[in-house]
Amino acid sequence: MTEQRALSKVSASLAKSQSAPSTPTARFVLARALFRLLLLIVPLALLLGWYSTSWGRAFGASASGADLERIQRSRHYSDGVFVNTLPTPMTTGSTWSMLWRWGFGTEARHPPGRLEFPGVEPATFAASPASGLRLTWLGHSTVLIEIDGQRVLTDPVFGQRTSPSRWLGPERFFAPPLALRDVPTLDAVVISHDHYDHLDYETIVALAPVTQKFFVPLGVAAHLKAWGVDSARVVELDWWQSALHAGLEFTATPARHFSGRGLTGGNRTQWAGWAIVGDQHRVFFTGDTGYFGEFAEIGERLGPFDASLVEAGAYDELWPNIHLGPENALRVHKDLRAKVLMPVHWGTFNLAFHAWSEPIERLRSLALTEHVKLAQPSPGESFELSKSLPSSTWWKQPPAAD
Repeated sequence: MTEQRALSKVSASLAKSQSAPSTPTARFVLARALFRLLLLIVPLALLLGWYSTSWGRAFGASASGADLERIQRSRHYSDGVFVNTLPTPMTTGSTWSMLWRWGFGTEARHPPGRLEFPGVEPATFAASPASGLRLTWLGHSTVLIEIDGQRVLTDPVFGQRTSPSRWLGPERFFAPPLALRDVPTLDAVVISHDHYDHLDYETIVALAPVTQKFFVPLGVAAHLKAWGVDSARVVELDWWQSALHAGLEFTATPARHFSGRGLTGGNRTQWAGWAIVGDQHRVFFTGDTGYFGEFAEIGERLGPFDASLVEAGAYDELWPNIHLGPENALRVHKDLRAKVLMPVHWGTFNLAFHAWSEPIERLRSLALTEHVKLAQPSPGESFELSKSLPSSTWWKQPPAAD
């Protein structure tokens, strides 16, 4: 009798559960709402992100056809990528240590406030310098070189960020001291490699109408052509190759670095330094590089130089092979047999773990000890090497008031 009652209760319970309408729990309702929200947000975020890269144009393009065949013939190209002249590990530490330092390092990697400079008057470039050589540092690796009657611009980056996106990535410490619209007509632009802090999509598009020739390492021409630059105005050179234009000789020289504009497919384009030689003057621009023996050969074959524009920032013990740092910058300057050293690639973007003004402070001390002529202009300052060299300590000045 007891057993029959128990079976009856179980049967009744099952029947009730099967007949009662199912009702979603609060947790299920919330999860469903969140999922629907994600279905809306994720595509929208992807669309906006793609828009911020100018619909992907900022990434550039890859070489094909005759351009790719020329790349494949280079002895510095192997198994689908460009290679350095000696083994070059990108880093000597772990990815975790890099991420930890990036997120929790205590270095003063940014100025304490907003930086402002008077700016360059376009009239400055109306007449050639009396000495035949004038340099104007526009920040980072962008230098306007007026040499023997011609104008050459190195690695022009006028954008707000070193990134494919207008909204994400390292941001400038100060506005370009020369407005992009005020850049004078250029006989040449030289590009050292295709990293975003050296090759900027919107800058190239804006400069194309006022630039006669673009000199680039192998593979980089594809980016410029994809951005609308006439292929007849792009000169692509391998290491130690030279080309003449407007009375100047441009020679691409070996560097120790890497390349790429995406998360994959690195080193498909070459990296280089540039020797710019006129009738009366010679200037060398290192681009980005680690130290190696070829600098002495460059000095012997193409020097001595009136000025060396040498990268001095964005170094770290975690990547000693691909950037110089102050000590090696001085070594490179001496190897090149140059008269005046002007450091570049510092004080404009936060790209490493050192304090933002550390490169120039260390280099000033080294140059003083080793009796090296050092030019330290403020952003936008023009100077001729035949006159007194600039010795600004602009990074020590208080930031502009808000």
